[in-house]
Amino acid sequence: MEIEIGRGKKARRAYGFDEITIVPSRRTRNPDEVDVAWKLGPYRFELPLVASPMDAAVSPSTARTIGRLGGLAVLDLEGVWTRHADAEEQLAKLADLSEAEALARLRELHAAPVQAELIRERIREIKSEPGVVVAGSLTPQRVRKHYEVALDAGLDVLAILGTVVSAEHVAKADAESGEPHHEVLNLKEFIAEVPVPVVVGGCSSYHTGLHLMRTGAAGVLVGVGAGVGSTVRRVLGVGLPQATAIADVAGARSTHVLETGEYVQVIADGGMRTGGDLAKAIACGADAVMLGAPLSRAEEAPGRGWHWTPGAAHRELPRGSRVHVGTAGPLEEVLLGPAKDGAGTTNLIGALKRSMATCGSLDLAEFNRAEIAIAPAANHPIA
Repeated sequence: MEIEIGRGKKARRAYGFDEITIVPSRRTRNPDEVDVAWKLGPYRFELPLVASPMDAAVSPSTARTIGRLGGLAVLDLEGVWTRHADAEEQLAKLADLSEAEALARLRELHAAPVQAELIRERIREIKSEPGVVVAGSLTPQRVRKHYEVALDAGLDVLAILGTVVSAEHVAKADAESGEPHHEVLNLKEFIAEVPVPVVVGGCSSYHTGLHLMRTGAAGVLVGVGAGVGSTVRRVLGVGLPQATAIADVAGARSTHVLETGEYVQVIADGGMRTGGDLAKAIACGADAVMLGAPLSRAEEAPGRGWHWTPGAAHRELPRGSRVHVGTAGPLEEVLLGPAKDGAGTTNLIGALKRSMATCGSLDLAEFNRAEIAIAPAANHPIA
């Protein structure tokens, strides 16, 4: 239902996670009977978790750990890890800087060029862990420049990520040098050339999600400016609350299945802090969740208690800030517990399983069909 903003403009109501709740069903299950596995291309993951390509959350070391635990970690192939051989040392120094100093230093670190040999080295570091799937991200502006190096090094999954990604990216100038050109990145043509599964995003609408699915992508990321530390909605004024965005793109997935018979994974990206948020994302239609800030709270995280998005380092228009998220415990405890308090920020997967069990859902597909209610007061109880 549309609401009149003024005589010349109407808008529909959109909902965030804090404005909805999951309704328990008439039957329940034991949490240990719940299956949260999912597939991306030929790969099966025991946890519906994708670690966001943020320097503060994903290093080669944490990528190996997340892979061992059953998830998938995406390394930013245009971040500090591929620009500086001493990335660990550089990130350690950031933790001691003030907000303004840290953001200025981030821009300096990102001014250095991406090094092909460092892309190879970081991928080799992750692949040193047997059985771990290696994923890396590139922006639409630079994917053609770097993807072949990554594939040659053994990359298993490629993510093409931007604030908003369209099916056709037109660039009149090179993103790094500013040299003029007229390159067009047609995702459908490009994905057809790439021999590994490709994940694309972000998007936040039915139509954009459907267009991205039609490119042949194995997965679509849902979320524009939703994450902790992102200021996209403040700076650019674009985005959509996550509950509605996920439900919209899940609807696009259903349309795409009817059109082609192909199932594209919907991955909720950003805006999730607690186990309850993860559960709501899946109940709204996501197949998996992409987390950044919750993983930056792990003891092993390279951000050392701090979190920021890649947009914070943009040279001309930063779209993020550095946020102190603290340290909650080891990465395994953040994901699989045991939780030491009732804040809902550790044992995230355990909370998801218990929520699914409470609703009688045996797997993620069943939980996608859970009943949702609009109940903002339920999430902000009055003492």
